[in-house]
Amino acid sequence: MSWPYRLEDWAFAMKAGRGFVMARGDEVIGTAAWFPNGDAYATVGMIIVSGKAQGHGFGARLVDALLDAAGARTILLNSTTEGRPLYERRSFQPVGIIHQHQGIPKGRHEAPPADIVRAMQPSDFETIIRLDRQATGFERRPLLRLLVETGAAQVLLHDGEIVGYAITRLFGRGYVVGPVVAETVSEARLLIEAALTRLEGCFVRIDTAATAELSPWLAEIGLSPVSDALTMVRGTLPPTGPARVFALSNQSFN
Repeated sequence: MSWPYRLEDWAFAMKAGRGFVMARGDEVIGTAAWFPNGDAYATVGMIIVSGKAQGHGFGARLVDALLDAAGARTILLNSTTEGRPLYERRSFQPVGIIHQHQGIPKGRHEAPPADIVRAMQPSDFETIIRLDRQATGFERRPLLRLLVETGAAQVLLHDGEIVGYAITRLFGRGYVVGPVVAETVSEARLLIEAALTRLEGCFVRIDTAATAELSPWLAEIGLSPVSDALTMVRGTLPPTGPARVFALSNQSFN
């Protein structure tokens, strides 16, 4: 399927959520996972069926297993174009577009002053949780704990107060910058610039919503758009703001 997951990425996902495997004899032909965010919400992803097993309804069976496991939760996912009909038949509705950008960043990226962006400290974690809840409407404490333990987290300051955060970690072919949470595009760019100062010459991936308005700038700095995903929801999304998600941690986690 050419998905760029390393063994470490699979291990991380299984710590963050719960997975299913479909096998034919000793051969794995499909996978799927879901990631609870409290008792009311969840995301699903990593829905993969091997090429020679496609067209036999295995993807639908995996999705149904996920939905049964998630119960009455509102479910958020990011779908390929091909997957859209399957999800629409299960009452999912489109709510947005995700642009996947990747490549080796061009030029030099200046680190913002330390009184604007600095490394996260352990005492910052509860503030990050609060900002993330504003941005997503979800309680993602277990996922965020894993992310800050695995990656490098930085926080954005305004008059000494934390108003945004970003996490950079190894993933796939290189590094992923995300989640990035802030209130404005300019704040999100500061956090991304700070992350890129440590990634010169490295392969970087950033997944961002079309409404975040980061895509033109990401393309300018060498992170080319390579594919889109359709964000879909079954149920009712919670209210969010003023903080917003400008980059995803992963299309499966959001």
